[in-house]
Amino acid sequence: MTRTEYALAGHGLAGPVGADDLRRLADHHARGGTVASICAGAFALGRAGLLNGRRCTTHHEVQDELARRHRAARVVRDVLYVVDDRVVISAGIASGIDVALHLVATRHGPSAAARIARTLVVYARRNGHEPQASAMMRHRSHLSDAVHRAQDLIDVHYSELLPLAGLAAVCGVSERTLSRLFRQATGLTPLGYQQLLRVERAEHLIGHGATVESAARAVGFTDARMLRRLRTRTRATREPLPLAG
Repeated sequence: MTRTEYALAGHGLAGPVGADDLRRLADHHARGGTVASICAGAFALGRAGLLNGRRCTTHHEVQDELARRHRAARVVRDVLYVVDDRVVISAGIASGIDVALHLVATRHGPSAAARIARTLVVYARRNGHEPQASAMMRHRSHLSDAVHRAQDLIDVHYSELLPLAGLAAVCGVSERTLSRLFRQATGLTPLGYQQLLRVERAEHLIGHGATVESAARAVGFTDARMLRRLRTRTRATREPLPLAG
């Protein structure tokens, strides 16, 4: 058995998915559904025609084989997961958890994903590819309990006014200490983190048909001017500028 054959067998490709299953996958996506695969499950999506012209990935040991079998696919190498037009693919079994958290965050918000991640005792901040990473995932890779407590509160109440004094009291530290710890852990101030969550949620709403004005109100801005400014700054830097607070 060659290395490739061993890898394919070891990653679940020895038993092919049936034609009826492939048709159901394709039909579900055609009706507007989301289709996700884990590890070498990408090969089934390829056989269903769902990788044609789309970005995708799989386990690093079988990426070459995926590219060889499905030449119309755009295989992205050495990433945890890829999302392209409601087709979501994780590179390995462990990164399937990251995909699940991504889907929860997309549909139910970052606070729900954070709660589930904490229950599972896993990081909630591993992203598949930088453009699709949420602020919650990017800025949770630290070990400060006080900052995690502050982020938990901000994740749930990001659209509300959250004075620094109230956050500090919940975390059991002074305002000055919380600001220092927060910046050390995330590179942001608490307000900067909150504003980033607002902008990302607003972008999601706008992408689903909301106007800039209605999205701004939904995430806690009094008007659309601040949202427009923050969107421009975020797009220019790929990260928010540290805001005072």
